[in-house]
Amino acid sequence: MILGIETSCDETAAALVTEEGEIRSNVVSSQAELHTRYGGVVPEVASRRHLELVSPVVHEALAKADAGLDDVESVAVTQGPGLIGALLVGLSAAKALAWARGLPLVPVDHLHGHVASLYLAPDPVEPPFLCLLASGGHTLLLEVRDHAGYRVLGTSIDDAAGEAFDKGARLLGLGYPGGAAIDRLAQNGDPEAFSFPVARLEGLDFSFSGLKTALLYKVRDLGDEAESRTADLAASYQEAIVRALAEQTARAAEEEELETIAVVGGVAANSALRAALPGARFAPLALCTDNAAMIASAGRYGRSLPYPRYLDLDAYASRG
Repeated sequence: MILGIETSCDETAAALVTEEGEIRSNVVSSQAELHTRYGGVVPEVASRRHLELVSPVVHEALAKADAGLDDVESVAVTQGPGLIGALLVGLSAAKALAWARGLPLVPVDHLHGHVASLYLAPDPVEPPFLCLLASGGHTLLLEVRDHAGYRVLGTSIDDAAGEAFDKGARLLGLGYPGGAAIDRLAQNGDPEAFSFPVARLEGLDFSFSGLKTALLYKVRDLGDEAESRTADLAASYQEAIVRALAEQTARAAEEEELETIAVVGGVAANSALRAALPGARFAPLALCTDNAAMIASAGRYGRSLPYPRYLDLDAYASRG
C-alpha cells in the first residue's frame, strides 16, 4: 500500500491506497471553520494547525485501513504547489516516516494529484482525455495522454475560478468558503436576472478578475436593493463563471480532438458546472477538494526516490 499525505493549503489529509487504486482509507481534516473569521486562508495559521493535525490524521488513516506502518510500501506526499509553510509540514512528516521505516518516497505535484483522482477504483478514467482542473488556486485545461503527467493547454491569467467564487461570496456577504455558499443560494435565484461579462481571450486561457469587478459595481449600483436580490446576483454570477469554464473546455476538446472530458478540483463539485457539462467525467464529490487519496494515486505513477535520497527534498510554492 501507498501512504499519501497532503497539506498544501487548509486540509490536513492522509490516505492508504493500493497499487490497484483501491482506497483503503481517506481521512481529511478541514480548517475551513478556523479560517472563516478571516475571510480566507491565513498561511501561518494553516501551517500551525497542520503541525497539530498531521500525526493524528496519519494514525486515523492507518486505523481505518486496518493497517500498520509495516503494511506501507512507499510514502507519497505533496511537494507543491501550495502554501510553502503548509507544504513543509506534510513533506517533513512524510520524509520522517519514510526514513524511519527505510521506505521510498514519491514527491507529488498537487495538480497531478487532482488529475490522478480520476484513476482510482471503482470507476477509473483512462487516458487520453481533456481535463478541466478548477479549484481555489488554479484553473487549467490539461491534455492528458498518459497516467504520468499532463500538458497545459490553458490557464487563468488572473483569478482562479474557485478564487472568483470566494471573492464573489465575500462581496455578497456570504462568508468563506464561498463556492458552496453561492451554489446553494443560486438554487433560489434567476441566472438571467443580471448580465455579467465573460472574458473571451485568444487561445484557451481564462480571466475572471473583470467578472469580480462587474459584480462589485452591480452591488454598489443596487444599493439597499442588493440584499433582496442576493439570490439573483449569486445565480447570475455563477452562471458567468460556469459559462466561461464550459465554453473553453468544449473548445479545447474540439481543438485537441479528445472525445473524453474530465473535471477535477473543488469547483468540480459545483452543481451548475456539472449540469453544463453533462457528458463529462467528474471526480467523485469526496475527491474534488484536496485529499490524500489523490496524492497516493499520483504516487503510483511518479518518480520514486529510494531511501535515503529524499532527505534534502524541498517544497515549492508555485508551478514553474
